[in-house]
Amino acid sequence: MCTLTYGASNAASGRGPGEHAPAVTPRLSTRSIVIAGCSTVIEWYDFTLYLYLATVLSRTFFGGGSAGLSEALAGFAIAYLMRPIGAIAFGHIGDRYGRRPAMLLSMAMMTLAMLATALLPTYAQIGSWAGGLLLLLRCIMAFSVGGEYTGVVAYLLEAAAPARRGLITSLASAASEIGGLLAVGLSALTVGMLDGTSLDSWGWRIPFLFGAALAGLVLIARAAIEESPDFLRQQAEQRVPKQPLRLSLTHHRVAIARGFAISALGSITYYVGITYVPSFLTSAGAMSEANALWLSTLAAVAVIAVTPPTGMLADRIGRRPVLIALGIAAILLPIVTFMLMMQGIFWMALTGAIALACLGGAVSAIGAVTTAEQFPGEGRLSGLAFGATTATALFGGLTPYLSHLLITRTGWPVMPGVMIAIVAVCVLPVLLKLPETAWARIRPGSGPQR
Repeated sequence: MCTLTYGASNAASGRGPGEHAPAVTPRLSTRSIVIAGCSTVIEWYDFTLYLYLATVLSRTFFGGGSAGLSEALAGFAIAYLMRPIGAIAFGHIGDRYGRRPAMLLSMAMMTLAMLATALLPTYAQIGSWAGGLLLLLRCIMAFSVGGEYTGVVAYLLEAAAPARRGLITSLASAASEIGGLLAVGLSALTVGMLDGTSLDSWGWRIPFLFGAALAGLVLIARAAIEESPDFLRQQAEQRVPKQPLRLSLTHHRVAIARGFAISALGSITYYVGITYVPSFLTSAGAMSEANALWLSTLAAVAVIAVTPPTGMLADRIGRRPVLIALGIAAILLPIVTFMLMMQGIFWMALTGAIALACLGGAVSAIGAVTTAEQFPGEGRLSGLAFGATTATALFGGLTPYLSHLLITRTGWPVMPGVMIAIVAVCVLPVLLKLPETAWARIRPGSGPQR
């Protein structure tokens, strides 16, 4: 049976320095675990859909052209800055009142924002107000997603047996990739089946309406999940932190820094290497919108396939060696793959896109469990908010826009690959010194046992 132990600081809990909280045995039903893991499908479908339809939305809401695409990507970047704010807000809710209410609230916000986006008037109807309204709804979605992913990662980690933490927690990443697959697949289908006039006038609404309907169904299913066993343990032992944000900033600054570094690498490989690729291929003239989206659909399938094995490998040989290998790959691989994609030959572009996607998916899979394992149960969501989610906002939301800007300014199509390599070089020293957490117990008031 699982013998994970979690806890707040001994001083805060009133225990002596030699006393520890009793072991906790997760007793979540398989149904709750599956619902929690799979529900990120909808959150990430709804959120990544914007990037996959960026060229369409640039015409529909920002007037089109290179300037319109720049505005659309800039809007995504600005909205994404709301993600750490949402993570901090939902982190407080999750650490103070429970993982379950935090996850329910985040899904409800996403459902309403998605439906409102599908019903928005366009640039042709109300001018520049259309882009402003779209940006406002993107901010609400980013705020919602900020709390969603960290909540699910913590929930799955706290339910998993020690020997399967990597695999079980990677389900959050795998589910998000399925959401991305749905987003790019439906985008490709919509763009491919409609002529330009129909697409820009009403066809773009179809994927957003589909997402709103699915989100509503998942919200109903999620209402039936149980509370995390670790939070129930905190309640039983009267260890629920009254100020989880202060607790994390006071006692877990090193863990926050590690989580920031790991998530910086995961975010830039994912958002540049996966979600930005269709816009890159289209704007660079390497292929049509429809072909770029179908190529990304195949890449998304590859990511889903690589995520669980990465989690299992990290359970078997450890988090640190897997992350180090991926960090080295992130230095060497991205520039080559962007060069392949620029050749205008489908099989070469497909090879480059799949290689990048697998890299991004693998880093995200192992990064999720590793960052969560840096923190004890008390204040875990708040710690993830300060570290992992802040890095995602900076290295995820900003990088598609920055990639497009750098290519426009320099005329060098491999700049996105250079960006990934630079971040990997900076993060690799952190990975080399990272303590192994695969087989570590999480003790009261600390991160993983050294």
